[in-house]
Amino acid sequence: MRILIVEDDFTSRMLLQKILAPYGECTAAQDGEEAIKAFGAAWEEKRPYTLICMDIMMPKIDGKQALKLIRELENRLSVEEKDKAKILMTSSLAEQEHVIDAVKSGATWYLVKPINKQKLLDELKRLKLIE
Repeated sequence: MRILIVEDDFTSRMLLQKILAPYGECTAAQDGEEAIKAFGAAWEEKRPYTLICMDIMMPKIDGKQALKLIRELENRLSVEEKDKAKILMTSSLAEQEHVIDAVKSGATWYLVKPINKQKLLDELKRLKLIE
């Protein structure tokens, strides 16, 4: 599994890499702009990301806008629904409206920070990304 971790906070980025590294090849991006470039490059290499963990509040391009642009790119590439990246939005914003908005915008799910390792792994199991 290829995993893209999009997080502007160094500590959060390293934590996600530590949790996810046993399950796949991890690449990190510091903001939405880097994420979109990495996502496009992965498709050009015919090695798309299976999972993207993306923070919402980031500089340059925030997570919501990056999510929208990634989903638009998948649609332009005619990626079948089953082959689209699973995108887990991460944020300290726990209000229900943020969760609903992220899922309506194309997120697969939403995890509230601080990231709980077991909750993250349970979600990956639910999505059938790990056993």
